Amino acid sequence: MDLITVKALLNAGGLQRLDGRAYRFCPAPECDVVYFDGAVASVFRKSDLTVRVAQKESDDTIPICYCFGYTAADIRRDLALRDTTDISAIITEQVKAGHCACEVKNPQGSCCLGNVSRLVKTIRSEASASRK
Repeated sequence: MDLITVKALLNAGGLQRLDGRAYRFCPAPECDVVYFDGAVASVFRKSDLTVRVAQKESDDTIPICYCFGYTAADIRRDLALRDTTDISAIITEQVKAGHCACEVKNPQGSCCLGNVSRLVKTIRSEASASRK
């Protein structure tokens, strides 16, 4: 995880406690820790960030794409109305055009496309299971 991501998303109190250089991201939803550096015992929790972390929350209005503002609710709406979504394609176009800033906007420090694809599969599975 790039240190620039951690620095960009920590609130003032978190920045004042910044001690490590090799932070890792914890995506586990049941865990309050977002970033940690075991070498210096440095930990940042959800409350230390300026943004809410999609992997740590169940609220569909939190961005799953931090660069372009797409949420799980947007994807659910598309799939419910049209049984498809163009969100992945739109994000891909924007990334190719150099318009993303994942390394500073996305708490995991990388592109959201994997998360978007997994969410689409999950929503489709849920819909399929509810129809049975």
